[in-house]
Amino acid sequence: MRIKKTVCFLGFILIIGSSFSWPQAVIGSSFLDEMARLKNYERKRISSFDRTGKNTDCLRIDSGETVELAKIEGAGIIKHIWITLSSEDPMIRRNAVLRMYWDGEKEPSVECPLGDFFGQGWGEKYNFISLPLAASPREGNALNCFFPMPFSQGALITLENQSDKPINAFYYYIDYEKHKNIPPELGRFHAFWNRELTEPLPEGENEWSILAEPQPNLDGRRNYIIAEIEGQGQFIGINYYVENPTPIWYGEGDDMFFIDGEKWPPSLHGTGTEDFFNCSWSPVENYQHPFYGYARVSNGFGWLGRTHCYRFFLESPITFQKSLLATIEHGHNNCLTLDLVTVAYWYQKEPHKPFPKLRPKEERQNMPSIGPVDIHRWRDAWRRELGGGKLWGNEKREEKR
Repeated sequence: MRIKKTVCFLGFILIIGSSFSWPQAVIGSSFLDEMARLKNYERKRISSFDRTGKNTDCLRIDSGETVELAKIEGAGIIKHIWITLSSEDPMIRRNAVLRMYWDGEKEPSVECPLGDFFGQGWGEKYNFISLPLAASPREGNALNCFFPMPFSQGALITLENQSDKPINAFYYYIDYEKHKNIPPELGRFHAFWNRELTEPLPEGENEWSILAEPQPNLDGRRNYIIAEIEGQGQFIGINYYVENPTPIWYGEGDDMFFIDGEKWPPSLHGTGTEDFFNCSWSPVENYQHPFYGYARVSNGFGWLGRTHCYRFFLESPITFQKSLLATIEHGHNNCLTLDLVTVAYWYQKEPHKPFPKLRPKEERQNMPSIGPVDIHRWRDAWRRELGGGKLWGNEKREEKR
């Protein structure tokens, strides 16, 4: 079974490798077809190896410290980043912030908590498989990124430890190609982290028409914002982390991508959250395809708890000439309270619109988990509302009357 999965995954790699149309001087048309073509770049690496020649091949990053992981001059393309770390802070992957700057810019093109960027939500560790990002054994501790990141006038990558605990060991590789110059049509890589504790409708969390007839969403104005981009570029993917405080299905929300200022309905209007992530019928099972999947699913009853979905538009990115507003509903017509965290990935021509100020560490922590005691209290409140007595649990107000 493992052999079959490996063969299928390699097949997908060959397919996506052959689909890229980037200049052959920079990226080949296929991994295998291009193997014999002699390249004209220099392969370089920056890593945390012990400069004394001993075996302490890591950095210590104290609380509040920001370190330069890489400062590269000239033109090149970062092709791979690998990181693993150790800290006493169980939320270090949410409390450490990764930033990337291209061509001497002052505002980062990437600003994201470390774990969320690599496909690890809530500060957790779990294995994750996709083509551009992966968290690999042991137990998801090895963070990998294969997004190509071009630059023509230098690159800077930093990590800030916003935890009150040190990072005792931070190991990393940054592999890149040094080029004489970079074709002008290559966009710069961007990643944006966002979070919102969404608000329900005034009439309540009316999903599946349980409480009343639902109202339509005819403008998308209350949708959760995945990214709000200005300039020319192409959107290539999203990691979507949702914590659901109820057992009701969280995923009736339609995705809506407004391209170049268009009004509702946009050119790209979806039919539901799991549909956008290429799955169906409210899944609660792990599934990891190179382009999309469910890397982590809720372990409560119904859809209570944490779910990590992802999708990458590697074969056909979402292109825009002037702007892109990428959004998704939180429940139909934005009717649900959800803790939503997303990381959006795209390429664009610089300069980019500066990101909103990153939420401070205190506002990036997890919400309290909902458990059996909370549900017991829900039942007591429901019993009191219906007047008490012999109640099973499925009675409605009109039936009690």
